[in-house]
Amino acid sequence: MDNFHIETAQNVTIQQNVASLYNRIGAFLLDLLIIVAYYMLIVLILIALDYKPTESIYTFYALLSLPVFFYSLLFETLMNGQTPGKYVSKIRVVKIDGSKPTFGSYLIRWVLRIIDISLASGSVAILTILLNGKGQRLGDLAAGTTVISEVKRVTINDTLLVDIPEEYTPTFPQVTLLNDKDIQTIKQLYLTAKRRGNYKTILKLHTKIIEITGITTEMKPTNFIDVVLKDYNYFTQQM
Repeated sequence: MDNFHIETAQNVTIQQNVASLYNRIGAFLLDLLIIVAYYMLIVLILIALDYKPTESIYTFYALLSLPVFFYSLLFETLMNGQTPGKYVSKIRVVKIDGSKPTFGSYLIRWVLRIIDISLASGSVAILTILLNGKGQRLGDLAAGTTVISEVKRVTINDTLLVDIPEEYTPTFPQVTLLNDKDIQTIKQLYLTAKRRGNYKTILKLHTKIIEITGITTEMKPTNFIDVVLKDYNYFTQQM
């Protein structure tokens, strides 16, 4: 699944790491396994209690099925965009701009599961996700949401180093007012915020760096922090 970029009203460019179709199907199957286990547990309890079917048996079963009926809506609302299956798979529902969905967003996704998943056995959802390019099924398109991956990839991004061209020309000599610990903290927070679409954290980092270094710039926050990281690496490599 391709990642995509969005630009918020605060001029912060966010890269969304769209959850793969395999991860979403895996999360769905894990949730289905939990639901099956729930029904099996209920049956075992009824057998242990020697429960005898009565005329109200269908009403009884309907009540027992309510947690299953509201399963995804309940868990996504209470677990900040995750069901147990999504939690294990490290994926999460977010708004398309990276912010936290409202209850209304979760409700729209849940209602449209009937078309996306239930009526067509998931084929509509799979087709829409593959064609959309932003990890959205019909419910996501209507709710303005997507599903992102929170899996952390271990790369050079996890170190102090950043890639800089051989003929790189620094822009802000004031970055030397920062130290290795500052840059490592900035880099970790920045990359995590970009991965999760947390533009508020990026804005706070942007403001804090300017406050410490006294830099004046018209750059967008993401571009500015990228340059600060490269400049710091450039100057420290010259020492």
